[in-house]
Amino acid sequence: MIWMTANATNGLVYASGNWQNQPLEQPLSILVLNLMPTRQNTELQFLSRFNDCGREVQLTFMYPATHHFRGTPRAQIEAHYVSLSQIQDQCFDGLIITGAPVETLEFEAVDYWDEFVAITDWASTHVKEQLYECWAAQAGLYHDFGIEKHLLPQKLFGIYSATKVDHESPLARGFGAGGLIRMPQSRKTESVLDENDLPAGLTVVASSLQSGPIILSAPSKQTTYVTGHPEYQEQTLAEEYLRDVKKHLPIQLPEHYFEDSTTGTVNETWREASIKFYQNWTQLLTDKKVGLSL
Repeated sequence: MIWMTANATNGLVYASGNWQNQPLEQPLSILVLNLMPTRQNTELQFLSRFNDCGREVQLTFMYPATHHFRGTPRAQIEAHYVSLSQIQDQCFDGLIITGAPVETLEFEAVDYWDEFVAITDWASTHVKEQLYECWAAQAGLYHDFGIEKHLLPQKLFGIYSATKVDHESPLARGFGAGGLIRMPQSRKTESVLDENDLPAGLTVVASSLQSGPIILSAPSKQTTYVTGHPEYQEQTLAEEYLRDVKKHLPIQLPEHYFEDSTTGTVNETWREASIKFYQNWTQLLTDKKVGLSL
């Protein structure tokens, strides 16, 4: 029997019986604002990745109440997710905001933009650490520092290794030298920033010559911005590739991903890096929980 260290307090996966909770002693409480259309897959990705970390966590899944849902019936989301109004008096150790398929829209054109801002502002006083991924990272950098984004010539799609790492950052703890930080990327836009001329309070923890900044940190805002998807599992990029091919959308094979694209064999080179990153991030939560960090 595999002992699970990640519990779900709610969510579609938990409701369907596809995730079994175990008794935990003092889990970290993490709120996940799930903006991905593949909601169940995303829930399972985060649960699985945190379970791999071996650190006790309890995930609560949240939805933006102002969003117009397609695919999953709204009643189903409301039954198995929480909204800000339901938890606004609670405190959490961490908040994760996922990516979203709205990156080609202007930030203010996203139907839940005002709610996104309200949630991040609420989190500044109710959450010890925040983690924004992919679109949410771009949105957070825009909201927090006024950093704009622009369209890329073609979709950045694949696994990219860091070529520069700030080893003084607690988020890079245990990575050593070289391209050990690897990150799945799947995006059509990037934040417009100069790594050598960043706004005060913002630092780059890891960056790649191919993909640009991978991990950024704003300690005074208790926020980490990750431009990719460390939660992605082995087949996620393959599924995205086949989805776009089926829709006749312009897409290239994900870079540095397939060991053999003919057979579809994947070289999951980012798994250990993702686990280590989430371990380092949750260590920030743990340190604050026990009073070792302010």
